[in-house]
Amino acid sequence: MKKMLFIIGAAILAMAQFANASTSYRYVSAEALKGWLEAAKSVLIVDIQEQKDFAAHHIRGSLETNAYPVKSDAERQLLVPALVQNRAMHYEAVVVVCPRGKGGAKRAYDYLRENGVSNIFVLTGGMGKWPYHQWVESQ
Repeated sequence: MKKMLFIIGAAILAMAQFANASTSYRYVSAEALKGWLEAAKSVLIVDIQEQKDFAAHHIRGSLETNAYPVKSDAERQLLVPALVQNRAMHYEAVVVVCPRGKGGAKRAYDYLRENGVSNIFVLTGGMGKWPYHQWVESQ
């Protein structure tokens, strides 16, 4: 009986860990984001690129955070202005932009979601796959 309860408990724990590990991320394509911008949809673009990459190219109107790769507490703290701005403006969408739309964007997404932002998207392919030069600025 104890062995059976242990097996059932272990199975439940494993399922709970799998459910947490399989977080579903929402993505937005470059084409869709361009459409949102052209339609003047209320979008907060949270750019987490490193400072030199942001200076080289970023989507016009992006919030520069320089939080990439969003692994340390100090890097996560660089996302606080995005939380503050989102609370103040109630954006229809919050889009995380990183160099390639992978791990850094997911970590930023997780941090924003854990802090109350629910309308988050990751730009598919990140800034590296953004083809719309008329929407790009450099410093």
